[in-house]
Amino acid sequence: MSANTREHDIVLLGATGFVGRFTAAHLARSAPAGVRIAIAGRSRQRLEKLAGELGVDWQIVQVDTADAADVARMAASASVVATTVGPYLRYGLGVVSACAAAGTSYADLSGESAFVTRSIAHNHDLAGRTGARIVHSCGFDSIPSDLGVGLAHAAVGGVPIVAAVLRVRALRGGISGGTIDSLRQQLKEAESDPAVRRAIRSPYALTPGPSARLPYGSGSGWGKDRASAAWQAPFVMGAYNQQIVQRSNYLTGWGYGQLMRYREVVMTGRGARGAARAAALTAGTAALVGGLAFPPTRALLDRMLPAPGSGPDADAIARGRFALDIDVYPVEGEPVRTTISAPFDPGYGGTGVMLGESALSLARDDLPEHAGVLTPMVAMGEVLADRLRANRFTIAVAPLG
Repeated sequence: MSANTREHDIVLLGATGFVGRFTAAHLARSAPAGVRIAIAGRSRQRLEKLAGELGVDWQIVQVDTADAADVARMAASASVVATTVGPYLRYGLGVVSACAAAGTSYADLSGESAFVTRSIAHNHDLAGRTGARIVHSCGFDSIPSDLGVGLAHAAVGGVPIVAAVLRVRALRGGISGGTIDSLRQQLKEAESDPAVRRAIRSPYALTPGPSARLPYGSGSGWGKDRASAAWQAPFVMGAYNQQIVQRSNYLTGWGYGQLMRYREVVMTGRGARGAARAAALTAGTAALVGGLAFPPTRALLDRMLPAPGSGPDADAIARGRFALDIDVYPVEGEPVRTTISAPFDPGYGGTGVMLGESALSLARDDLPEHAGVLTPMVAMGEVLADRLRANRFTIAVAPLG
């Protein structure tokens, strides 16, 4: 079935959830006239209420993600399914597989290595045959990381890269109950499945096949940046984001270079205060992950952390913003920097814009002839960057001075 014969251009699944509402609100503001949007979920009443609040005349699709027939009908009705329903390891495999089978493009907000690994194994070849573009991680994880490296690689003329590093310069925003639950569920799965543990640790978990790649996994990431003398700590989502960046590398025939090292850090400032902040951030991140991985402490944290479907208040979200630099060092020529920033909370307002624009791009844009389980850079690339620039994102590539 061709895309222009589908009932809907975009179906937003999970529209009444915490992040789903931000995505729906963005589509209501920004989708061009004529784009046929539907919102989907289990409760028709809640979906109708949301449509009324947004002032839109969108169709309602009542669907239970545990019902394979429901999911298959939804996938076949749309050109694109965008879903915020996580944890994806629990709720997402049936949705993405139905889209791959139906030739329906797909976008989500997954930051779950185990889920994406299984999606690739089950759906990459099938989606390649049906023409579906399956694009995971279309939010703050991992669009800035993925576009940042890909756009810089293009700017240096496509030569191999020795190293790339993302530095978080500013980050103000809350953490949702859904994000915590995704981490919790993946760590639970890792308790009994060695393959999940390997997937979480390896930068190359999403790049099947042998390759002459460097070893990985040394040190905590805490320390002083030599060039700036500022202290830094590992970024909590860096381990996952590097997997998406390396998958883009793999999907382009290792165009970035098989020996490229990629990492992500948070800059915490200079001097004793910067060192203390870096140490505290490193310890706090380790404590959160370690606590959720160990059943007795996980039970304690469950009573303290945000519940699924919850998040920060409106004032906290309104104050959100982020600014990142991605520095890329090619094997020859001068290094370049991609700067990405936006006046949005990264996990809510910013992610809603990124997922909404990804769905619009997959539905409406003239994109490269790729299909399969892709990445934002490989599926949409500069087209997506232009869409984000039109929505208050700054995305610029310049020589690293």
